[in-house]
Amino acid sequence: MRFGMLYELQLPKPWDEGSEQRLVDNAIEQCVLGDKIGIDYAWSVEHHFLEEYSHCSASEVFLSAIAAKTERIKVGFGIRQVIPNYNHPARTAEAVAMLDLISHGRAQLGIGEGATRLELGGFDISARRKRELSLTAAREISDMMVMEPYPGYKDDDWSLPCRNVLPKPVQKPHPPMWMACTNRDTIKVAARNGLGVLAFSFLDPEEAKNWSSIYYDIIRSEECVPLGHTVNANIAMVSAFSLHDDHDEASRRGEDGFRFFEYSIGALVTDDVLPGRSNLWEKFQERKALKAAGNEVSETAYGGKKANPDRSMTRSPGIGTADEFRVHMRSFADAGVDQVIFLQQGGKNRHEHICESLERFKRDVFDDFAEGREQREARKAEELAPYIEAALARRETRPPLTDSEIEIVRASRPKS
Repeated sequence: MRFGMLYELQLPKPWDEGSEQRLVDNAIEQCVLGDKIGIDYAWSVEHHFLEEYSHCSASEVFLSAIAAKTERIKVGFGIRQVIPNYNHPARTAEAVAMLDLISHGRAQLGIGEGATRLELGGFDISARRKRELSLTAAREISDMMVMEPYPGYKDDDWSLPCRNVLPKPVQKPHPPMWMACTNRDTIKVAARNGLGVLAFSFLDPEEAKNWSSIYYDIIRSEECVPLGHTVNANIAMVSAFSLHDDHDEASRRGEDGFRFFEYSIGALVTDDVLPGRSNLWEKFQERKALKAAGNEVSETAYGGKKANPDRSMTRSPGIGTADEFRVHMRSFADAGVDQVIFLQQGGKNRHEHICESLERFKRDVFDDFAEGREQREARKAEELAPYIEAALARRETRPPLTDSEIEIVRASRPKS
C-alpha cells in the first residue's frame, strides 16, 4: 500500500502576526520529512475564504515549494478547483504542467466541485451545475496538456480560441487525474470517468470494501469512458493519524485536531458565516465541553442534521499505538484501498508531535506495508490492462488539427 499526507493548512484562532508563516514553514518541513522516510504523496487542497478551516488558497505555490525541497514524494492537487470561475482551464493546465516540470514528473491532478457557500457564492458558481462544470473543464484541461495546438472551446460558461497551451508536462500523456469523492455517488462518477479516487470521507473497513468493489466493477465495465487520455485506477482514502507508544497520549495529541476537521467542514456548509469574524475553534471547544459534561448539544445550528462533532470523543481509527495503526492499515489494504492519506495537520495539532508520529510510523509500521507492493501493483496493472485499453478505445478523442485547419492569428496592421 502507498501512503500520503493531506494539507488543508488549518489555522484555528487566536492568530498572531507570525501564525500563517509558521503554519506554512512547518507544513513544508513535514513534507520534507515525509519524503525522507518514504511517504509517497503530499496532497494539498485549494480552498478560498475558509477562515480557520483552510488557509491554502494558492496550492500550486505551496506544492512547488515542496517539490523544490524534496526528491521523490509525489506532489498532488487534492484538489484543484477546475471550475472556470475559480481558475480558467488553460491556467490550470499551465499550473499542473509547470509543477510537473519543477518536480521532474511527480505532479498529480485531483479535481473537485467545492461545497461551501463562501466559495461557490464568492465566485458566482451555481451549486446545481458544479459537477457538470468541473467535469467539462477537466476534460478540456487534459486535452490542453496533450494537444499541439489545443483546438479551442466555446460555450456560455467559458471559451478559449485555438492555442498551444504551454508548458507541456513531463508525464505522458499527462499527470494522473483523480477526483474528490465523499459518497457512493461520486465514487461511481470517478470510475465512469477513469479517475482515481480521493475519498475524503472517514469509512469503516466494511464500507471501504463496498466502495472499492463498486469502483473496480465499473472500471472493468463498459461504463468506464475516460475523461482524460489515460485511466488512473486507484483508490486513496483519508485517515486520522497520530501515533505514540501510549494510546492515551496519541489521542491527547491528535484527537482534537481530527475532530475539529470534521466539525469545521460541517459548520462551514450548514451554519451562517460572518466573513472575517469566524469563531470555529471557539464553537468547537464549547460543544466539546458540553458533551464532556454529559449535556445535550443543540442541533439547531446544523439545520436539524446530525453533526459529526457530536459523535463519541473516545477514539478515531488511525489515532493510537503503532500496533493499533497497523491493524487499521491492514483493514484498508484488505478492502482494496491503494493509498491511505494521513490527516495529521488538523486543528491545533503540534508540529513536533506530527513529526514524531511520522518517524514512529517509519520505524514501527512502514515496512509491513511497503514490502511487496511493487509486485502487487504490477499484478494489478496486468489484470486491468485489457479493461483500460478497451475504456480508452471508447473515448471520443479529437483528432489533431492539420496546418490548414489552424486559424492564423493575424498581426495588426496600421491603417494607411
